[in-house]
Amino acid sequence: MSAVETTTAKVPPARRDPQSGGAPGSPDRPGKKPGAGGGSVPWLLLAPCLAVLALVLGYPLVRLVTLSFQKFGQPQLWGFQAPESAGFDNFTNVLGDSAFWAVVVRTVVFAAGAVILTMVLGMLIALLQQRVSGWVKTLINIALVGSWGMPVVVAITIFKWMFDSDYGVLNWVLSRIPGVDLIGHNWFASGTQGLAVIMLLVVWGAVPFVAITLTAGLTQVPKELEEAARLDGAGAWGVFRHVTLPILKPIIVMLATLSVIWDMGVFPQVFVMRNGHPEAEFQLLTTYSYDKAFVVNDYSQGAAIALITVLLLLGVIAVYMRQMLKIGEVE
Repeated sequence: MSAVETTTAKVPPARRDPQSGGAPGSPDRPGKKPGAGGGSVPWLLLAPCLAVLALVLGYPLVRLVTLSFQKFGQPQLWGFQAPESAGFDNFTNVLGDSAFWAVVVRTVVFAAGAVILTMVLGMLIALLQQRVSGWVKTLINIALVGSWGMPVVVAITIFKWMFDSDYGVLNWVLSRIPGVDLIGHNWFASGTQGLAVIMLLVVWGAVPFVAITLTAGLTQVPKELEEAARLDGAGAWGVFRHVTLPILKPIIVMLATLSVIWDMGVFPQVFVMRNGHPEAEFQLLTTYSYDKAFVVNDYSQGAAIALITVLLLLGVIAVYMRQMLKIGEVE
């Protein structure tokens, strides 16, 4: 057989599979789309979880929105009067109150200070764990997990003892410094000092999560990039700024956003530290909403303040999502 005959030889047509009706090797039958019906399986698996979330989170949120647009006080709570529609009156009264805006500014400053301190201390502890021996790292992790797992009420009790004006250990220690006399000093006599103490309490409880997460993130930083930066003449700060920080940016953005949400929602630290009756200079949005609802018995205004707080937090979440999308586009 010549080369021409070999190249022009006819190939017999492929036999059709009588059961599948398609060409040999064809995985699908005619008229049937690939993966048909498989898209509903994930939603069926998620249905129980979504139902629980809708019940636990959805109903309280709907109830909160409903209350914020009603006139709802103690008579309505006991059933003596039916709730009346108030329109936007509750929001008008809240937004027109100068005390509310003072509370908003105080809450924002408190949350910003707590977040900055938490992130800085968490990063320093994470970097420290990269430079210590194994047994020291183990001790640090034990201390972090211990403080993280401590109940909030127990931590508040310890801090109240530490900063007590008569028996506080901090006043005694600071008074050992030459020229410092803080025996009998009341840290809660002013709102600024008292909120600073509460901020330290919040930071003390939040640092372990941030430090442990950043420690795990530092293990993903390639050592080759750090070595290359050092060979190019970069110092410790240059390596951290140009190599470590960009790689940890998604984790830092996530942790900062979560910290803002948690610190703006601080309630037990202020409420218990002030024995259930926070003074005006100690009021944050959470305690202010609680006082309006359960102390003044104006549940509708308390709901309006809580809803405004939720909207502020949604703004923080929107900024977080935008930053994450930008990071995804760069990558």
